[in-house]
Formats: sequence, C-alpha cells, structure tokens
Amino acid sequence: MFINRQRKEINIKIVYYGPPASGKTTNLEKLHASIDPKLRSDLVSLKTREDRTLFFDFMQVELKKIGGFTPKIHLYTVPGQVMYAVTRKIVLQGADGVVFVADSSPHRLEENKESWLQLYEHLEELGVNINRFPIVVQFNKRDLPDAVPVPELKSYLALDGRYPCLEAQAIYGIGIKETAKTAIGAVLKNITS
Repeated sequence: MFINRQRKEINIKIVYYGPPASGKTTNLEKLHASIDPKLRSDLVSLKTREDRTLFFDFMQVELKKIGGFTPKIHLYTVPGQVMYAVTRKIVLQGADGVVFVADSSPHRLEENKESWLQLYEHLEELGVNINRFPIVVQFNKRDLPDAVPVPELKSYLALDGRYPCLEAQAIYGIGIKETAKTAIGAVLKNITS
C-alpha cells in the first residue's frame, strides 16, 4: 500500500493469481466492462499470439473516499504458464492482497495445487507474512457440468477455512464483483488492524 498524502490517495495492489486459463484475465475483463468508465482506467493487456497473458493485465479502480482519502485499487493478473514463474513473482512484489483463481474442472486439480503452492513459495521469498496476508480464493468455472464440488476443492488445496472462498462463473460475470469486493475489504481490514 502506498499513501500519497499530497493527493489524498491510498494506492492498493491486488494480484489475481492462479493456473493457466483459470479465468484471471476474464475476471478483469468483466469487471472492467461493469464499472463506470469515470471510476476506472483502461484495461491494459500484454498478450501472446495465442491470446494468453504474457506479462500481466492491469486496471485501476477508484472507490468512494474513506477518511478524506480516495482509494485507488490497482488490479493485476499474472500469467499462469509455468515458463513465466519469474514474471509472476515480479508482479506479486508489493501486493497488498491476492485473489487466487482456481479452475473447478476435475482435470485441473493438480495445476490448481501446483499454482497454490507456488503462490506461497513466492510470497515467502518476497518476505510476506503469510499468516497476515489477505488471500481470497475464487472457485471459477462453476458452470461446468463436471465441476468439482467446492468442499472437495477446499480439501484438495488444504484451505482449512483460513481464507474467504467464493464461487464464480467469470465468463458470465457471475461472482466477479463479489470476489473483488471481498479482496478489497480484506486488504482494507488488514491495513487498519
């Protein structure tokens, strides 16, 4: 978090993290489309030819003033592909919170777990106190006919009730605002406690 007292701004960075094609970019695209253009920046995406995130996606959202300060939420995604592990760590640097986007498909369980473990590894390497760091878990693609039941996903990732968990269908814009609000709330609560 960065506070600019001259401009009366609170800058917060939230990173959407997860395995490839889990819906991180779709979350930001749908959020971007649903927010008043006066309150958000353009959505910046650096993509490969295959339309996959190369470095990150980024957008900024302005919230109503809190205590005379305007919160500016900087939302980033990381590339999910294994070859971009270093990039993910760079984008995570300075994050105030994370939304972990898990894919509900049964054949993506292992990728979810690998990505979850790598998130922890990156945060530890960055010197983040994981026990106090706000993480929100989004179980995306709940519309799949063979979607893994949420209790199973929680168990597989060993979440132990430590993190807020939400269901989403990002492609349809379902659950994305709730996820973002929960993440922002968790970060603000963490900052004030």
